[in-house]
Amino acid sequence: MGRRVFATAGDPVGTGIVASLARPGGNVTGLSSQTPESAGKRLELLRQIVPGLHRLAILADRENPYVRLDIKQIEEAAGRLDVQVATFDFRRAEDIAPAFEALKGNSEALFVPSTPVAFVNRIRINTLALAARLPTMHGVREYVEAGGLMSYGPNWPHMWARAADFVDKILRGTKPADIPVEQPTEFDLVINLTIAKALGLKIPDKLLALAEVVD
Repeated sequence: MGRRVFATAGDPVGTGIVASLARPGGNVTGLSSQTPESAGKRLELLRQIVPGLHRLAILADRENPYVRLDIKQIEEAAGRLDVQVATFDFRRAEDIAPAFEALKGNSEALFVPSTPVAFVNRIRINTLALAARLPTMHGVREYVEAGGLMSYGPNWPHMWARAADFVDKILRGTKPADIPVEQPTEFDLVINLTIAKALGLKIPDKLLALAEVVD
């Protein structure tokens, strides 16, 4: 197998792409989009917009290694912040409506980890969340542009630029096995003001100063 660089792997260790972040091994290295600190930050941001948040629903496929890691980190952060977390399985489009029936009335906000099936169905998910009066948190801005409330996640252009640096190192002779996998250092906060208004939520000025706003 040739030498390879990945730019946005969700959980490269859990999916077996690399042996570890510090020592990838083999002929592959790159950047992970996952970082433990981001889970706690998402909850903190939600609590700033949803005062008194104590019940968070997660809509996700628990069979996905990236999602399992995300859920684990969210649950750990929730334990520190006195937030109860309930996960509702979502593997196919047909699972969306039953999941919302189960979580309605039992949750105060919704977190949707980024997976291919969630991305394809992001408009439907956000439409149902708005109908259920649930503020949503996502990992990438495309969900916010499709009617979600907010997202907090890695800055993809920065990660792609860093991936190019990895390629340059390898072309200059460094082995992929000797280049540790990097975790993101730059994050984007994106807020949809139209959805916030529809939900009757006030966005604190300090968040607006940090966020990229979608009207």
